[in-house]
Amino acid sequence: MFTGIVEAVGRLRSLTPTGEDVSICVESTSLDMSDVALGDSIATNGVCLTVTAFDANSYTADLSVETLNKTGFADYQAGDYVNLEKAMLPTTRFGGHIVSGHVDGVGTIIERLAVGRAIEFWVETPAELMRYIAEKGSITVDGISLTVNALRKNAFKLTIVPHTSSETTIDRFAVGHRVNLEVDVLARYMERLLDAKAQGDKPESSISLEFLQRNGFA
Repeated sequence: MFTGIVEAVGRLRSLTPTGEDVSICVESTSLDMSDVALGDSIATNGVCLTVTAFDANSYTADLSVETLNKTGFADYQAGDYVNLEKAMLPTTRFGGHIVSGHVDGVGTIIERLAVGRAIEFWVETPAELMRYIAEKGSITVDGISLTVNALRKNAFKLTIVPHTSSETTIDRFAVGHRVNLEVDVLARYMERLLDAKAQGDKPESSISLEFLQRNGFA
């Protein structure tokens, strides 16, 4: 699990085809690798990836066909910059929102406008994701936890303050740039619960009086 608070910006050192998959190496001098172990998860532009090798300033991870098909990684090249966040710990301050690192779709920057010291972006979004996006709700864009400030039929607006621009890759976003999107997972769970209720689903409970007596509760 992640929070969408970017810890560092990395750079893709290499993307190496391995059959149908791709192995990537990400380098960063600002991500603390001292507590990283093989098998750990690092969100890389919002995609939860498993560390397969690492050193003090870089790590390697594999991209499956599914990841390449469902995220912006299909367009990435060596030298591109990516947002990085290690998986959260029980003691981590929860500064963003619940982020799983499972990308729901890819959006496209369709407008960029400077407003004072901030930057406004409009992000065109796959139609099937718009029902999960609410004004003043949270959304993850390339691994960054952001607030939705306005909605159109198939797009949403972001207002980016200077600090976010300086600490992430978002200042590099231009019109036409494609971004990984993860909607708020709570919206998906709510939809599932409402669907189950509407369909009258009543799964049988495995808890019975005999179970309670056997386990000392009755």
